[in-house]
Amino acid sequence: MGQAGLSEPDPGTRAADRALVADDAKLLVVFCSSEHDLPAVLRQINDRSGGVPLIGCSTAGEIAPSREPSVVVTAFGGDGFSIETCAATDAARDPRAAGAQAASCLARVEDRPHRVLMLLTDGLTGDQQEILRGVYGVLGAGVPLVGGCAGDDLKMTRTYQLHGDQVLTDSVVAAGIGSDAPLGIGVRHGWRKIGEPMLVTSSDGGCIRTLDGQPALDMYLERLGASAPKDPSEEEVSRAALVHPLGLIRRDGEEQVRYISGADVVERTLSCMTEIPQGGQVWIMEGDAASVIEATDAACADSLLPLAGNKPLGMLAFDCVSRRSVLDDDGIQVEIDRILQGAAGAPVAGLYTYGEIARTRGVGGFHNQTIVVLSVA
Repeated sequence: MGQAGLSEPDPGTRAADRALVADDAKLLVVFCSSEHDLPAVLRQINDRSGGVPLIGCSTAGEIAPSREPSVVVTAFGGDGFSIETCAATDAARDPRAAGAQAASCLARVEDRPHRVLMLLTDGLTGDQQEILRGVYGVLGAGVPLVGGCAGDDLKMTRTYQLHGDQVLTDSVVAAGIGSDAPLGIGVRHGWRKIGEPMLVTSSDGGCIRTLDGQPALDMYLERLGASAPKDPSEEEVSRAALVHPLGLIRRDGEEQVRYISGADVVERTLSCMTEIPQGGQVWIMEGDAASVIEATDAACADSLLPLAGNKPLGMLAFDCVSRRSVLDDDGIQVEIDRILQGAAGAPVAGLYTYGEIARTRGVGGFHNQTIVVLSVA
């Protein structure tokens, strides 16, 4: 892993220099602050690497030893890996087709005992669960998925995906990875249920209209009780939702967290970044700094279990930016230090995301306010 800060000249070159410690790289994964000149950064990395296959994205913060806005480059290499990449554009127009196109790269990967599809998507466009349904249509349930949604340092205007020498938006970029050694995925969120479940009595995609037959916003605020803002604006609802997401139980029994991305104070509805099924049950959830850090520790430990005692060669983390809302600056550094500790001295890289992707079984795989860790043996 190589990292270069915003203040360094030619940060792409410097980060690539630090990542390319051998001459057998098969894939570069780039996480980059949107404050950088992204086309220039890609030129620098590709000039240094000689055109090694590359995927990446802009972030809502990078996970690396230094916390300044930076370019982080991770290299996968050696005889034990086979890699193919793909980019699918126009994800908002047809997210399922974009997911299917992105997944197609895995079919070209040389057959090896362990496989994973890494996906980096535009966190501000398209239905992320529809993208994953497209992936499922190509790969079925047998191939693990890992990745996250690109960010833009919380500007919430435009995110960028990187593929080869291209800077894209409204896109999905993917790397199909085949490995002779195990690959482990850990998924934890650190939120706990509070109160009784609510029935989603009316919803349309990500818009929740009623809960228990009452306007969704009113029910949400009622359940928050004393912690709810009084006569809130949409911005105040969004701030409250950062630390009080919704919990959702899917049909396959998997508990997932859904971020409330907005509210309509006139229509009294709630909006989420992906589908909330009508007839499902949801809970308000809460967390604190301790539960967030515990989830980070657990995700790292879970990702190491498939490695069967072998030390990881590296670790990638995809961590929701809203989990940071319960941490102060010291807490954010604690979380990064705990990921580094979990890696046992192996290189660590990652990003803060607008949504996380992880599937080890079933049809689902899109998460909010969750940390996903990939360990590579």
